[in-house]
Formats: sequence, structure tokens, C-alpha cells
Amino acid sequence: MRVIAIVLDSVGIGEMPDAASYGDSGSNTLVNTAKAVGGLQLRNLAKMGLGNLAEIPGVPKLEATGAYGIMLEKSPGKDSTTGHWELAGVILEKPFDLFPNGFPPQLIAEFEKRTNRKVIGNKAASGTEIIRELGPEQEKSGALIVYTSADSVFQIAAKEEIIPVDELYEYCEIARSLLDEMGYKVARVIARPYTGNWPNYVRTPRRRDYSLEPEGETLLDILCQNDVPVYAVGKIYDLYAGRGISYYVKTKDNMDGVDRILELMNDKSHSCFIYANLVDFDMKYGHRNDPEGFANALSYFDQKLPEILDALDNDDVLIITADHGNDPTTPSTDHSREYIPLLYYEKEKVGKDLGVRSTFADIGKSAATFFAIENDLKGKNFLH
Repeated sequence: MRVIAIVLDSVGIGEMPDAASYGDSGSNTLVNTAKAVGGLQLRNLAKMGLGNLAEIPGVPKLEATGAYGIMLEKSPGKDSTTGHWELAGVILEKPFDLFPNGFPPQLIAEFEKRTNRKVIGNKAASGTEIIRELGPEQEKSGALIVYTSADSVFQIAAKEEIIPVDELYEYCEIARSLLDEMGYKVARVIARPYTGNWPNYVRTPRRRDYSLEPEGETLLDILCQNDVPVYAVGKIYDLYAGRGISYYVKTKDNMDGVDRILELMNDKSHSCFIYANLVDFDMKYGHRNDPEGFANALSYFDQKLPEILDALDNDDVLIITADHGNDPTTPSTDHSREYIPLLYYEKEKVGKDLGVRSTFADIGKSAATFFAIENDLKGKNFLH
């Protein structure tokens, strides 16, 4: 008995009722991407019911082999941490702190004092754009590029040849401690090392996240307490600050992520929860307003989906979902407040319309129920 849950990072499916208050009116990651590229070719996801969730050009409505629905986010926010915590049963009451105009002077001054390095940047920016803008200055001065986004993140970028990665990690740990001490509710501190020469700097895969611990008991905690191992793939470990995870593996990209999922499915025949995040949709294409790249990444996953289905045992379940939107066709390069898709598959089970779910937490509740574990997680069970 295994649950395999795959989060297609940022693959939203239409603006939520409160999207306007987040500046996201008109966002629909899947539909708008499909329109921009002349239709998506997602034959296997269509078989699972994806085309029944919206009018997605190129994705037909079919009699589904699995159950399908869409999910509302009950927590305030539209970031990865909020989305993933809610998927695991934790609904935020107070949103994370945001810094659209940069971080407070007193915070930056204390950070400079503790790191003994000057800070440059300190604004909301695209990661690729700000290292292009400030990279030459960072190389000359050894300063730290600090920036944020529409998410609750304190990001620190530095060229690896100027500031070694291990040293950058130490600065991130200082930032994490400082934010907590000063009472700022910041979801993640992120190390953003890069290399190369201006203007063609390249961010390296040695990114590292320093997250707050979840604000309540999660599905992952409950599973581990009941001797059900949790195997994390991609940035899952970081988003939960390592809590409730038995084993984890980082990934280079979506292709590597799918390979790691298949390895775990083939190696772990016992009852377990395999929890994966495929980040390229968000990191490489959503934030860079690249609908063609987004569409190609979806097509790759769709082509690999039969291998994942074939690796399922008769008593396994597969859940495919997302954590927020990131419409690559809108002027914004930030996340968007969107519904997320829910695709659920068990062998030899009849497909079913699961409707509109009132919270992402239904996934955590359903997974705990699958393992017959009593729990107080938010959400409702949709299994069977």
C-alpha cells in the first residue's frame, strides 16, 4: 500500500474567486499556456481526466480512468510553502510576511553586521534579472545580493567563485536566525549561488532553502509517527524544514525528478508515502514567462506518465496536483492565486468527478485515511 503524490509546481487551472485581491485577475496557467502555444498535447493526463477540468485547447474531455477535480486554497497566500503545507493538512490563519519594497533598514543593517558583508539590491526582483544587474558589482565588492519576490522569501545571491557555496549557506543560516529573532514571519531563506560571466550568468543547482517549520501537525508527521516512511523528492524536504521525512533526494530538474520517483517506486515495495515536487514548471518557465518551455515540460511529464502508472501495484494510489499557479502568459513573473488540479488514480477503480474541493488539505486527509490512521487533519477524504 503506497501513496505516490506528485506536485507539478505552479500548474494552476484558473483564477480563484479572490484572485483580484492578489493582482491575478485573468490568470489560468494551464488554459492560457495551451492557448499561447496552439494547444497542449497531453494524451495520458487527458485519460486521467485533466481535460474534464476546464476547456484546455488540445486536451480532450474523456471518460477518465481516474478521479478528477479542482481544489481551492483556504490559506491566505500563493507561495509554495503555503500550498504544500495545506496539501499536508495545515491551513494558515495569518499569511507570511511580504516585502514588496524591500526589507526594513534595521534588518539589513543587522544582517550586514553579522555577516561582515555589504548588502546590495534589497528589493523585489526576478532572480535572473537581479544577478544580471548587480553581478558585476558583486564580483568587484564581494557584497551579498539580497532580494525578495511576491512570495515570502529572503534570497541571497552570490557568485560561487567570489563567495564559496558553504560560506553562502552560513549567511543564509544567519539570516534565518535573525528573521526569527526579530519576529518576521518569512517562509524561506534561499541561497542562490550562480556562476559564469556577465551578462550570461547561470544559477547553479546548489540552491538551498531554509524554511520555517510547519505551524501544526502535518500528514508527514502523522505518517512517521505511525511507522509509515515518507520519501521526499525535490524541494519537499526544504518546504517542510525536513520535518516528518524519512529519506530525501534533491533533484536537478524535472527529468531527474521523474527518474528519482521511478527509482523509489521500484525500490520501496513496502507501505510508504512517496512525495515529489517537479519544480521546472515554476522555476524555469513560469517565472520567466516562457509558455513554450512550460508546454514542453508538461509534454515531457505526460510522456513519462505511463512508466509511473506501470510501476503502481494494485493497492497503490497516485495523486497528481499542484501548489499554486504561475501563468507564463501574463505580464507578472510571480505566482498566481489559482485553483489547482486534482488527479487521482487507482488500478481497477472507476473514474469519478470529485468536483470542487474546498481546500488543498483534502489530499492530506485522504492520504492519512488510506493508511487507516486516525487524525485531526483539516480537509475531507475523497478516496474510493
